[in-house]
Amino acid sequence: MIYAVIMAGGSGTRFWPRSIKELPKQFLSLFGEGTMIQNTARRIESMIPQERILVVTNDNYVDIVKDQLPSVPEENIIGEPVAKNTAPCVAIAAQLLYKKDPEAVMVVLPADHHIEQPDAFKEYLTAAIEKAKSGSNLVTIGIEPDRPETGYGYIQGDISKSEKVNGKDVYSVKAFKEKPDLETANRFLQEGNYYWNSGMFIWKAETILDEFEKHLPGMYKKVLKANDGLFEVNHKESIDQFYQSCESISIDYGIMEHAKEVFVVPGDFGWNDVGSWTAVYDLGEKDETGNVVKSQNSTFSETNNSYVYSESGKMISLVGVDNVAVVETEHAILVCNLENAQNVKDIVEQLKSNPDLKKFL
Repeated sequence: MIYAVIMAGGSGTRFWPRSIKELPKQFLSLFGEGTMIQNTARRIESMIPQERILVVTNDNYVDIVKDQLPSVPEENIIGEPVAKNTAPCVAIAAQLLYKKDPEAVMVVLPADHHIEQPDAFKEYLTAAIEKAKSGSNLVTIGIEPDRPETGYGYIQGDISKSEKVNGKDVYSVKAFKEKPDLETANRFLQEGNYYWNSGMFIWKAETILDEFEKHLPGMYKKVLKANDGLFEVNHKESIDQFYQSCESISIDYGIMEHAKEVFVVPGDFGWNDVGSWTAVYDLGEKDETGNVVKSQNSTFSETNNSYVYSESGKMISLVGVDNVAVVETEHAILVCNLENAQNVKDIVEQLKSNPDLKKFL
């Protein structure tokens, strides 16, 4: 049977001040109806109902997940006592699913992506699932690039080793590449066999556990040790012991870069990882001057291509500025150039380091 594992443990620092410690990005409504995690679950519900979804999140967010995804069984919500990157998340979910269903196929999805064409996405996902089911294959969905992007990692596909699965191209993976400089990103775009790493993975639970045994044997032994306790009425102690004892490493570094049977399904379905306020602006509905306005009361003079969000209803007026984001919440106001929106995380680090300002996180 097919299951989904939604990774929802991030802190969303680039979306301060809306994304705060008590309610990070994945639990916010940034586009129309529904929060990001709700939309992630809804876009796959025709393939994977919420009864077959596992959510891995921070301990502090378990109750938020229960509230936002009430159809996900409570025992399917895994609270992490400490953030240890994506490999431990995958390991514990794979062990749970394998013991529940030895034939389980896992679809691993970040909670905070935006997809404009969900029907097209499901076609690519179906092809990836079929490839994963056909052998001991690790499958990822790559995004066909439309620009030389330096903010994403890349997947190099081997076009000489290609096949069609459910009408979609599937390539063997030659290599995973780190975020490139602009010159390298341009070369990747020109060569045509490089795809953005979406962070979406598909495999059988048994297959990924075998890969953990090969490439992360220490973590594999720890997840086996946790196994007996995972199926007790209260399995929290076993999960906590596993997380406290295992290393912090991503599934990309720990497994994907070392495994042999790795495949990519290149896709084009309006994907955006919503990595900053710039992405929210890009995806927003713009007026005749290119402004995206999420405010009850605002006026503009000689202002173009900007984003305004306000919770209080206060009048916000922008005069003679372009390409800025203004985000006003109950406790804070952010003003930044959209070109520098990634650096909002630096503000968060400053708040963390100042005892008097931590209250604004």
